[in-house]
Amino acid sequence: MFGQDSYGWTGKILRVDLGTGAQDVLRLPEAVYHDYLGGKGLGGYLLRDQASLPPGHPDLPLILAVGPLTATIAPTSGRCHLTTRSPLTGAVADSSAGGRLGTELARAGWDAVVVVGRAMRPTGIEIDNEAVRLVDASALLGLDTIEIFARLRERRPKGSIAATGPAADTGCLFASLIVDTHHAAGRCGLGRVAGQKNLKYLAVHGTGRRKVADLAALKAAREDILRLTAASPVLLGQHGFSCFGTGSIFDLMDSRRMMPTDNFKSTRFPGAENLNAYAYKQRYQPRRHGCQGCHVLCKKIAADGRSMPEFETMSHFTALIGNTDLELVLQANDLCNRLGLDTISAGSTLACHREITGENLTGARVLELLTGMGTGVGPGAKLGVELARGSARYAASKGRPELSMSVKGLELPAYDPRGAYGMALAYATSTRGGCHLRAYPISHEILRKPVATDRFSFSGKARIVKIAEDANAVVDSLIACKFLFFAASLEEYARAYSAVTGVPATAHDLLLIGERVDYQERLMNAQNGFTAADDDLPARFFTEEGTSGPGLPIPPVPREDFLACRAAYYRIRGLTPEGLPTRETAEKLGLPWPPELSSGPSSDGGGA
Repeated sequence: MFGQDSYGWTGKILRVDLGTGAQDVLRLPEAVYHDYLGGKGLGGYLLRDQASLPPGHPDLPLILAVGPLTATIAPTSGRCHLTTRSPLTGAVADSSAGGRLGTELARAGWDAVVVVGRAMRPTGIEIDNEAVRLVDASALLGLDTIEIFARLRERRPKGSIAATGPAADTGCLFASLIVDTHHAAGRCGLGRVAGQKNLKYLAVHGTGRRKVADLAALKAAREDILRLTAASPVLLGQHGFSCFGTGSIFDLMDSRRMMPTDNFKSTRFPGAENLNAYAYKQRYQPRRHGCQGCHVLCKKIAADGRSMPEFETMSHFTALIGNTDLELVLQANDLCNRLGLDTISAGSTLACHREITGENLTGARVLELLTGMGTGVGPGAKLGVELARGSARYAASKGRPELSMSVKGLELPAYDPRGAYGMALAYATSTRGGCHLRAYPISHEILRKPVATDRFSFSGKARIVKIAEDANAVVDSLIACKFLFFAASLEEYARAYSAVTGVPATAHDLLLIGERVDYQERLMNAQNGFTAADDDLPARFFTEEGTSGPGLPIPPVPREDFLACRAAYYRIRGLTPEGLPTRETAEKLGLPWPPELSSGPSSDGGGA
């Protein structure tokens, strides 16, 4: 157990039962932290014994966890990681939230908060250092998140607030949690899990400090990270994220014929040059804004206070649904934030509906349907309630399941996999479903960093994706922002980790932890019936060409090559040919074998 001189962690986890009102402090062996770090890894550790509980079960935990770097001077270490089981997909669900939430939770002295049970009425959890209280939040029911933040800030001007909007209360399966007005734990329906628990908000204010073992070494690692990011054109260049936000890659994706258009039927959008980040900057004059502890400041806030859309939102509310109106994108983004809707799933589900029915989605109609999804009332209510189940359920109900552009039921983000075969594999193998944050081979295939690869080849992609998944699991467990890894590496962050905790570690040591964290999620998904059949893409990508220009054909993804690469990935990952975990690999990684998997296969059936 942790003593008075523990560094990086406090060893204290808050468990709140909303059903009984009980509040307990959990204390785990220090070895658990060394094996799982914090954040994503710790969240998975705390979830795994309840991972087979159905979404909506009161005992299914919603976990908020920080890492050993949180609330230190390590760059971008202010984030918070949330973990549960998704009501949208049934798979492991997690999301990294920006803002101040992670920093405040760490300064309050907690490594994690585990929320179980269901309150009798809408409830808020308020944490002020060690003091915790449950507050009747009935008066906030029906308010949008902007209104909720305004109400709460009247009496809680300091600290961080995470709140759900109406979508979480009315049953939308991709409802999000909004953090500090401009940030979101967006994907997988985490907001709906909070809504099922009658958890309306969590407010945290901490005044403590994390203990650091070697401040001089941490400062040295920090300076190296800052130096590397300063030299990164993607992050701090004149056309990079700091200047234009994540939308700076909008033109790049369109020019590479990877812009998801008309529900992924096409890969290039006419008029995209008028919808790029430069157009937003000229029209809305946004200011830079960032998460706690970040110097990149990629978030953009319009002059009127509205959050500017991220790249995926820009793409999904223009090309994906056939819209060329910039203002509609801002209105849709603002409405999704107010209602607590994941913009990726919302836009993709609208695109699915548009293709199935042929409906022309005017600006007014888009806003009507989003309102229907998030509130269940208004002119778009009847259809909105159908769409709020997500594109997979909606398409299946219309007899057109193939038109849901999703993996494991989670809608795909804004990179068409026909233009980047590593991304095709990454989408398929992601443990939470269609996701670009488990692995991001786009960096190799399009940005050409750190090692350039042929984007129309599967050669080497199995190992690239596996290593990227492990590395990103580390980043989400430390916690840091993945964007910095366009410039820095685990070498610098291993030094930061050792400086904070006093635990000697190399980048290789951290990658082994990342492998354990990823495999832990594989075990949980296997308990819930996920197999190789779920590690696949919509058939469209294997049978239909993308749209292109002279000299740049976008053929369908070759199915046999994809399957061969996936098989290679399974061997490297230590899975069976059916995509299932093996007892041998689990034991090698120090993971317990779930009783739900019975005896389980003992080997992966082949070498790497």
